Amino acid sequence: MGENLATTRHRWRLPGAICLVAIATLFAFAATQNSTFVMAAVATVAITAMAAALASDAARSTDSRSNSAERLPGDLIPDVAKQLLGSIDEPLLLLDSASRLVFANRATQTLVRLDALGKPLVSVFRTPALLQAVRSAQETGQPQKVAFTVPVPVQQHFEAHVSRTADRLLLIHIRDVSDIRRADELRADFVANASHELRTPLAALTGFIDTLRGHARDDPEARERFLEIMSTEARRMRRLIDDLLSLTKIELNEHNPPGGEVDLVETLRDAADALKPLADSAAVTLEIEPHQPAYATGDRDQLTQLFQNILHNAIKYGREGGQVRVRFGVVASSSQRGEKQISVAIEDEGEGISRDAIPRLTERFYRVDVKRSREKGGTGLGLAIVKHILNRHRGRLEIDSIPGRGSTFTAYLPASPRTATVIEVLQSTSIIG
Repeated sequence: MGENLATTRHRWRLPGAICLVAIATLFAFAATQNSTFVMAAVATVAITAMAAALASDAARSTDSRSNSAERLPGDLIPDVAKQLLGSIDEPLLLLDSASRLVFANRATQTLVRLDALGKPLVSVFRTPALLQAVRSAQETGQPQKVAFTVPVPVQQHFEAHVSRTADRLLLIHIRDVSDIRRADELRADFVANASHELRTPLAALTGFIDTLRGHARDDPEARERFLEIMSTEARRMRRLIDDLLSLTKIELNEHNPPGGEVDLVETLRDAADALKPLADSAAVTLEIEPHQPAYATGDRDQLTQLFQNILHNAIKYGREGGQVRVRFGVVASSSQRGEKQISVAIEDEGEGISRDAIPRLTERFYRVDVKRSREKGGTGLGLAIVKHILNRHRGRLEIDSIPGRGSTFTAYLPASPRTATVIEVLQSTSIIG
């Protein structure tokens, strides 16, 4: 306060002196004949001095506001508060009175770009429900609660709490409720799907049991035939339940990408070895091209299941006595960041798939030929499981098919840092293109 008073006195010293001189001059010439002219001149000098002082004061005030506006967004938050907010493992955002982002903790990195500080919230979040909650909190001062969904790269569900602090900052606390929402949805889907798919084998079992209790009770030949069918239907139900449980487990963790490192070449060979008896029974030859180890970021068990499902389909629906060929490759990701991806292409010599059926192949319980699929023991969930495993691994599936020639299923998985580094070295030395 003392500094401000001294500064003000110093600022007004010169214009005050000029004003006093002007007043003295007015009195000295008050009685002269040309007093009007002199008074006007002196008054002009005094007003000019006052205006200069006011302009100087305004300029200082403007400079002060400019310096305040030029402060970095994070400077509005004390360091202790930054450390406390940064240690929380759920996303937290702070906005100023103009809805600009002034702070974001580490947990927000999956939602907010690193260069978002200082930008309006509308340019950071394109979620109308959240933006409306922020406006309501600013206008009413009342806390707001809103749910919103981020559809890519994997659909996630969030719940945001927006509240205004005492100094008119807005705090946005975001919770990931994907697990809760997904559990509710999966519970409903599981009941619907299970009841639909289990109805047929259960009806068959019930019918055969009634028959065995009736006129076939004393018929050994009919009894053996019915018991064999009942055993087949029971195995089908077991496979169906196993696939449903597997799919449910994968979907529950779909938004949590794995962090391990897996050699895809070795994993695919292990999957092929497990299916060799099936291939031998169909006289199908599995040809896996030689390839150096190719490491991807992933979960080995799930990737083994992914390759087994695709290979199993290739053997079942391929040409009897034909071949199933496997090729590996490295490609650039379709994203702007250009990460490397490892491709695994599995090609069969089956009847092929019509173009209009391809987009639906990964739907649950979708079958191109329902009768043939059930005869071969298919549950209609194999490629749905493949799709969700790839979603969790941030990969993708491409399906190419020519009716009468066969189909190629290509899985793309992100290369691990070790493989990506090797690829960059080989490219820089022109060993690979």
